[in-house]
Amino acid sequence: MGEQPIFTTRAHVFQIDPSTKKNWVPASKQAVTVSYFYDSTRNSYRIISVDGSKVIINSTITPNMTFTKTSQKFGQWADSRANTVFGLGFSSEQQLAKFAEKFQEVKEAAKLARDKSQEKTEASSNHSQESGRETPSSTQPSSINGTDDEKACHAGPVEAHLKSENDRLKSAVAQGTTNAKKWETELQTLRDSNARLIDSLEESATNVEQWKKQLAACKEESDHLRIKIAELEAQCEEAEIQKENNAKLSLRLEELKADIQEKDLELENLRKQAEIIPQLMEECESMTQKLQTAELKNQEMGNRMETLQADIGESELKQSMLKSELKKFMDVLDGKIDELHEFRQGLSKLGVDN
Repeated sequence: MGEQPIFTTRAHVFQIDPSTKKNWVPASKQAVTVSYFYDSTRNSYRIISVDGSKVIINSTITPNMTFTKTSQKFGQWADSRANTVFGLGFSSEQQLAKFAEKFQEVKEAAKLARDKSQEKTEASSNHSQESGRETPSSTQPSSINGTDDEKACHAGPVEAHLKSENDRLKSAVAQGTTNAKKWETELQTLRDSNARLIDSLEESATNVEQWKKQLAACKEESDHLRIKIAELEAQCEEAEIQKENNAKLSLRLEELKADIQEKDLELENLRKQAEIIPQLMEECESMTQKLQTAELKNQEMGNRMETLQADIGESELKQSMLKSELKKFMDVLDGKIDELHEFRQGLSKLGVDN
């Protein structure tokens, strides 16, 4: 049946820069199809991606491979046969998670396939060795107890069987030697890849230290810039305060100008009034004379008032004397009236008696 796709997704494909072993180089200008293929004849798995007519990923999955998530949407794996590191950028975390799960499943399947292949090789080798050991023992009785004709009859098939078993054993040993050489080659390739990865990790650690130093320098520069920004903000605040003060001073200046204009108007009015001052002086002198005349009249009236007050005092004394005399007279009159009343009462009594 050949190779069949078992999982397909879309992602941006990257490869590690072979010169620096640090930077990623885009292998596709846009998101392309990335698929897992299963080869039933060879019992192997591959990741294949094609951009137009160009094959950008052709990676056979081995049990030693590891897919690593380096960010929320990016993952990578190293291919020692291709001598490179592939990276995939997905549009979502879910796509990355599904691809990583499928990678792990395919990796386990490749491991099981390798183990089964080793078991088959070992079983065939053991079977060949056992058959090689058992065949001579089975022919011993016939060779000992049988006749020469039986020996001749049995010798041909046994030799053919032994020859075929030896040939199969030789082919199995050759296949095992070939597989051993292949595994040694893969092991050496993996060692070389691990050495390169260790170098890359050491270089990355050195770069990390350099980046840490650069980050510390950037932080110091950032702190220095923050201080400068704070100083500039303080200066801006001072400038704003100065602008407000200038605005207040401008308003005060306008108010002072308005006051000066009012004072100028008042001064002009005073000048106009100063022109009228001589007339006012003359009027004031005439008023002063009239006032003096009025004061003289007031003095005369005062003298008259004093005279009138003296006359009033004398009249009041006279009135008080008249009042006292009148009171005495009223008292005498009251006494006379009482006597007259008593006299009338006496007369009335006399009339009654008569």
